[in-house]
Amino acid sequence: MKKLLLITIASFVSLLAWGQTTPQTIMVKGTLTDSVTHAALSFATTALQDPQTKLSVKTTLTKDDGSFVLTAPAGKQYQLVLAFVGYKSKILSIKGTSGVIDMAKLALSATTNQLDAVSITAQKPLMKQEVDRLSYDVLADPESKSLTALDMMRKVPLLSVDGNDNIQLRGSGDYKILINGKESALMAKNPSDILKAMPATNIVRIEVITTPPAKYDAEGLAGIINIITKKDADQGYNGSVNTGYNTAYGYRANLNLTVKQGKFGYNGYAGYNERPQMASDFENKSSFYNPVASSLIQNGTRKNGYNNEYTGNELSYEIDSLNLLTGTFNYSHNNSIQGSSQFTSQYDANQLVTQAYHLQNNGTGNYSGMDAGLNYQRSFAYHKDELLTLSYRFSRSDSKQFNDVTADMVNNYFLPNYRQYNSSGAKSHTAQLDFVDPLKKVTIEAGGKMILRNNFSNFTNDTVNTATHQYFTDPTQTNDFTYKQGIYSIYNSYTLKLTKWTFKGGLRVEHTTVNADFSSVGSGVDQNYNNFVPSVSAQRTLTTTSSLTFGFTQRIQRPGIYQLNPFIDLSNPKYINVGNPNLRPSVINNIELGFSSSAKGSINISSHYSFVNNTVQSVTSVSGDDVTTTTYANVGQKHNLGLDVNINYPLTKKWNLNVNSELARVWIKGTYNSSFYTNNGNQGYIFTNSDYKFDNGLRVSVNVGFDSRYVLLQGVDNFYFNNSYSASKELFNKKLVVSLSVNNPFSKFNKIDNFTKTPDYQTYNLNYNYYRNIFVGINYKFGKLNGSIKKNQRGIDDDSNGGR
Repeated sequence: MKKLLLITIASFVSLLAWGQTTPQTIMVKGTLTDSVTHAALSFATTALQDPQTKLSVKTTLTKDDGSFVLTAPAGKQYQLVLAFVGYKSKILSIKGTSGVIDMAKLALSATTNQLDAVSITAQKPLMKQEVDRLSYDVLADPESKSLTALDMMRKVPLLSVDGNDNIQLRGSGDYKILINGKESALMAKNPSDILKAMPATNIVRIEVITTPPAKYDAEGLAGIINIITKKDADQGYNGSVNTGYNTAYGYRANLNLTVKQGKFGYNGYAGYNERPQMASDFENKSSFYNPVASSLIQNGTRKNGYNNEYTGNELSYEIDSLNLLTGTFNYSHNNSIQGSSQFTSQYDANQLVTQAYHLQNNGTGNYSGMDAGLNYQRSFAYHKDELLTLSYRFSRSDSKQFNDVTADMVNNYFLPNYRQYNSSGAKSHTAQLDFVDPLKKVTIEAGGKMILRNNFSNFTNDTVNTATHQYFTDPTQTNDFTYKQGIYSIYNSYTLKLTKWTFKGGLRVEHTTVNADFSSVGSGVDQNYNNFVPSVSAQRTLTTTSSLTFGFTQRIQRPGIYQLNPFIDLSNPKYINVGNPNLRPSVINNIELGFSSSAKGSINISSHYSFVNNTVQSVTSVSGDDVTTTTYANVGQKHNLGLDVNINYPLTKKWNLNVNSELARVWIKGTYNSSFYTNNGNQGYIFTNSDYKFDNGLRVSVNVGFDSRYVLLQGVDNFYFNNSYSASKELFNKKLVVSLSVNNPFSKFNKIDNFTKTPDYQTYNLNYNYYRNIFVGINYKFGKLNGSIKKNQRGIDDDSNGGR
């Protein structure tokens, strides 16, 4: 491992040295803003031109903060050209033939006339490397009109999607997922279900923040996934309708709408997805060694059907040029029907049947989540970039689960029929104060935050009386669980921008209080702890199109209600699942180095190393009656060393190639139930996409991906291979897009399996998921706009979703 680290560091030092030997150049830098609102203009085109020929020598796009840097050979005269759609272009003479020329802040005025006096072009890059994050421009991806938001995740650097549609960040499920920088009810329980129903056209870009700055809450071991939805709008209205049918996931429909009238602005979306009940096979095999040899085989079918409803809304009011109010409201609801039919056979060492039975389970699930927030933003007349923001948000989630389990065809099986009820949920109040002061070269950020959470779970188990056939509550399987958590934090961070360097560093201090109560057994948990969370990142500009980045941060993973909940899921009495209310938070240390280039297309190469000493792992144990129980525990150490390569390359003007890949080495060791475990191995993924655009608006694409088995403390999970083929056609002046896609056409089902091995037993679990599916969809845009909606630049960054 040390050799690998030394080789990686040496490679980056070599690249840095290479960057120092560039020829003599002239450097022009500045920041582009709106002349009225003073808001930064991101992705505006800037160019250095020859004043005689009018040919561009260097061209680039402004960053999110409106800044740009252009370099060209020294000793010549140039002119600076600035252009942005909806604004008057500007041409400035450059005085000086060498050195650094700082143009400071440059303002463009809005206009309704299209620009035709200036002719400069620059392709908007799909991938963008900043000092602390990578972003993927979904709007710039032509496939966004035909893919779901979950499909788009496979193309985003550092992200992958496994065979169960679980999103992974650098091979980890321990991350926080946000919408517009805030925790959202849409993502609180199962984000994959919502993202499968949501079209990618709702999204502007997806940010992967691997070195989150101090202003973000410290939760999320692997980092933060921030989904930026459409916000910008003009006077009038604009929107789109997206609908379609998938043979495996059912119907979906989505409406996206933006309205601007005077000082009021609204943007939002709403969607619906309905999947009919569908059944697939499963199989479990276990071999037990202690205290006596035996084995167990289960096989049967599982069925599942659901409907999802979701909406996200934001309303803004510009009190005046210095004061802004915004309100947000998000809601999601899921109804599901679940069930299974399974045959169980248990054998002794001589392969004689000792127990057999058939179980029928019919269940339902109901989940709803909502959050509402209010943000006030104040800027100052003497320095309009200086911002003070006060925010409040309330959120609530409720989940109800019911299982009705009956047995027949029994042989030496005595467990009576039973019904399970579990009602759980969470409420939280969040208040946040932020201040940002962007000086000439240094940006100062500071703030404080308070989060008060109240999680609960009430569950009962009703057992049938075999004589009266009446159900009665079993007091030994009844509990009323409450879990209160308070997080109080302050932070301070600084960003320093130099000619070729950008530095960002800060410290966040968090104090956490935990109070848990189990009313039925009279026990509880009382915890208090502090965390000091540093973050440091740096970016070295090599050329106008390439850079090196470095980052170090600590992150925290606080257990959520679904890991803490002591509800004993007996839907399969031989394989029980239960939470652990005594879990402690995990703290991870992460170091990364990266290289990015956008000279032609985009390429990002990064290496990372992380380690955590009290990792939370899913662990299993077996009781004397051969019942396997799965829970969570703080078990020991986990180390991860990885390399990510992400490429987006235009093979021709019409043919594009995208590659998203990672290879990592993982080491895990820990102790559970007095047994010591160690496991290590390689893991990774690769996703490739190639698309071709014809002149008539027709676009075709091919996707092929592979996700390897991931290393767990007591085994490995499944691998996943997928392939898909799609076509889309633009009609009616690009307002209507019709799309068709075929996913995994060569197999109806995908085999998802995993292995668990302990000194006492080993288990093989196999599930068949629907694999082949065909999707037909349409996307229609409407409306016309002409003046921008003003948005809060700050708000609650509640990435500390304790209920995820």
